Amino acid sequence: MIVDVHSHLFTCPDDVGDPFAAESARAHGGTVDLTVRWDDYAGSAPPGTAAIVVGGKAHRSGLWVDDAAVAAYVAAHPDRLVGYLSLDPTRPGWRDELEHGHQDLGLRGIKLMPMYAGFDPADPSLDPLYSYAADNGLPLLVHTGTTFVSTAPLRYALPVHLDEVAIRHPELRMVLAHLGHPYEGECIAVIRKHRHVYADVSALHYRPFQLWHSLRLVQDYGVWHKLLFGSDYPFTTVDASVEGLRAVAEVPGIPGLPPLDREEIEKLIHRPSLDLLGLS
Repeated sequence: MIVDVHSHLFTCPDDVGDPFAAESARAHGGTVDLTVRWDDYAGSAPPGTAAIVVGGKAHRSGLWVDDAAVAAYVAAHPDRLVGYLSLDPTRPGWRDELEHGHQDLGLRGIKLMPMYAGFDPADPSLDPLYSYAADNGLPLLVHTGTTFVSTAPLRYALPVHLDEVAIRHPELRMVLAHLGHPYEGECIAVIRKHRHVYADVSALHYRPFQLWHSLRLVQDYGVWHKLLFGSDYPFTTVDASVEGLRAVAEVPGIPGLPPLDREEIEKLIHRPSLDLLGLS
């Protein structure tokens, strides 16, 4: 079975405003329909695929998905979907939203978008959030890496900030999105250090050389087991992501270096991520 640890729910146009919408269109060469429909997702993934579904809250970037919408979407397909709540800690009321999303809506993890919302994820003032998540078994999916949104500060997307969080909260399970691209080496250093910190490979297959190089670093550092499969749907699909991973597995090694381990890539595609994140 494939577990997609990084899929989105958008019910456009209500959830996605500017600058996110306008700059998404600029980056993708035209207006992109980000509306998520279950039939579309299921039709672009192998049968039986399970997915973690996140919304997203980042007032600075014009993105705000109500947690209740995520809960309703997941409730319609409970055998296939696991829902996460989202928080923007720069806005008042996030503590109430955390408890409501977890205790009332039954959402089972937390999505944070530090760069898009404009906050330092290592700020000690966020320790109550991280302590709540660790105490209640809520894994975090944290955006790391670049973006097309010009108002989002890149410094808050650096994977190294999550090293500080993991030091203070060693039992907190975290997934660093997109392998931190283009800061993959930094991301690999962080996931290698911490037992409960992982990275997903979502939205990386568009740049096959960079993906090959990143996975070569993963292989050299011996951290294949810390990578989880993700798609970043609706920006791409599970099928396209699997195809992209298998394509780079076919690339011969450069002179003096062996190729990527095809068996490890298949293990990555089929990794039991829900078990690793305590969500089985």
